[in-house]
Amino acid sequence: MTVRVGLTGGIASGKSTVSAILAELGAIVIDADSLAREVVARGTPGLAAVVEEFGPELLTPQGDLDRAAMGALVFGDADARRRLEAIIHPLVHRRSAELEADAPDHAVVVHDIPLLAEVGRAGSFDAVVVVDAPAEVQVQRMVADRGWTREEALSRIAAQATREQRLAIATHVVDNTGSLEDLRRQVVAIHEELARRA
Repeated sequence: MTVRVGLTGGIASGKSTVSAILAELGAIVIDADSLAREVVARGTPGLAAVVEEFGPELLTPQGDLDRAAMGALVFGDADARRRLEAIIHPLVHRRSAELEADAPDHAVVVHDIPLLAEVGRAGSFDAVVVVDAPAEVQVQRMVADRGWTREEALSRIAAQATREQRLAIATHVVDNTGSLEDLRRQVVAIHEELARRA
């Protein structure tokens, strides 16, 4: 059987690194963020729906979605964010179901979903892997790696589910406060267990 796994973690927790390690180990990774970009690419019905809802000023001169303008619009406006999610989430869900249907039997299929705790879909997976790091570690990484201010980092963390909410949905927790070797060791052990179930 296919084992369906939800992978999540707060911003700058190291989820992308864990996702890459799982792919290296042979898991099929379906990345919700890249699908969210795909479903609103130039010329898609998704982009047409976004423009119809929010107006053509969200397009670049080339006709692509202006991601920075969209982000600025929805980040501080919960209603606008809900309206955008109502367009994008069903499209991403449909596309990820298509990709999962193409997976071979006995595969470990990992759905990389940053907002898994927020969208309430944890129960639809056989296992949920949460990449965990304390807020202070997340802030340090965002400041160092992304050049954000401490205030920007804290506001991004505040806009997501709490650490406790994410840990409450976890079947497996990956502690990402140590070295890359520590991280890899944990991910290999989790993958082995999931692969046995598949």
